[in-house]
Amino acid sequence: MSKKILILHGPNLNLLGEREPGIYGDTSFESLNWHLMEYAASLGLETEVFQSNHEGELVDKLHECRKSCAGVVLNAGAYTHYSYAIADAIKAIKIPVVEVHISNIFARDAFRSHSVIAPVCAGSISGFGTMSYDLAIKALAEMKQ
Repeated sequence: MSKKILILHGPNLNLLGEREPGIYGDTSFESLNWHLMEYAASLGLETEVFQSNHEGELVDKLHECRKSCAGVVLNAGAYTHYSYAIADAIKAIKIPVVEVHISNIFARDAFRSHSVIAPVCAGSISGFGTMSYDLAIKALAEMKQ
């Protein structure tokens, strides 16, 4: 029986491939999601993909997935740096969440080098382009539940 994971994308990630390709690459949002679903399936994982530009919708989705998913791959975008609501939701759901960033957040603007969600996540992966998501999926696949 495969386990299910949620791939949760935060604000502006729906514009991948268009928005600042020098930082985020030229892979479209749709192409990324197809790749992630195929990669997860190759590891025996079912996937659900969700994106929102709204903090409350991301919190609601984290709450919703707590009973149906074994883990979450989360790119919270700018919410990474100041959303205590998302951090509290991660802490409350008690399933592993892996924080993901396409760019190396520590090599960018000073405000981006601090994550308020990292302390409540199982781990954080950044700086490997869209492969950061693959690494997070692999980590969830190998975690013991």
